Amino acid sequence: MKKRILIIDDEAAILRIMQVTLSMTADWEILTAQSGWEGIEKALSEQPDAILLDLMMPELNGIITLEKLRAQDTTCQIPVIIMSAKSNLSQEKSLCELEIAGVITKPFDPLSLADQISDALKWSELS
Repeated sequence: MKKRILIIDDEAAILRIMQVTLSMTADWEILTAQSGWEGIEKALSEQPDAILLDLMMPELNGIITLEKLRAQDTTCQIPVIIMSAKSNLSQEKSLCELEIAGVITKPFDPLSLADQISDALKWSELS
């Protein structure tokens, strides 16, 4: 069965690049959302295997979105990888307390993105 990844990012271009790249380099089903609210709705209805979550979004930023996902019984166990332009993000105490699976720094290398995700989630293969 294909792994399902939900990408939550307010930048349409980033979503498209990630969707195309991951579809080509890994046998995953890619779901997308352009806001925290849309992402929460999709996570609740689609139950993805993992979520890639942009930290800096308008209205509902990544931290608040993550807190809302963690507050729901049906989404609290979904592994989340934070995406951010901040390079020292993994060192921040507040993120360590949120029990995320990993951090991907933007800009990212599209060709190694699937490997970065697999490593963070401890998935042994790209399927």
